[in-house]
Amino acid sequence: MNYTYILLCADNTFYIGWTTDLDNRLEAHNDGKGAKYTRGRTPVKLVYWEEHKNRSEAQKREVALRRFNKKQKLNLIEGFQESLEKEQSINYKIK
Repeated sequence: MNYTYILLCADNTFYIGWTTDLDNRLEAHNDGKGAKYTRGRTPVKLVYWEEHKNRSEAQKREVALRRFNKKQKLNLIEGFQESLEKEQSINYKIK
């Protein structure tokens, strides 16, 4: 699976990228082995991700997300976080 993701950096900026392994990529960013942009801005937190069928789709979405202004990014992240909270609440109630 391919993913497009947004990281919140320690300086409250966002980093947008794509990967085939979210866990390993997040670890690499936090270990200073990720993108040059994030090396001086650790720790970083994964705040948004999308799954894509192939690398091409993930890369196209990465480019599109990088064109978003800060307000658009915040709205996207906020909606994503709310959907995660609802999903966790539903899963908790089922158990």
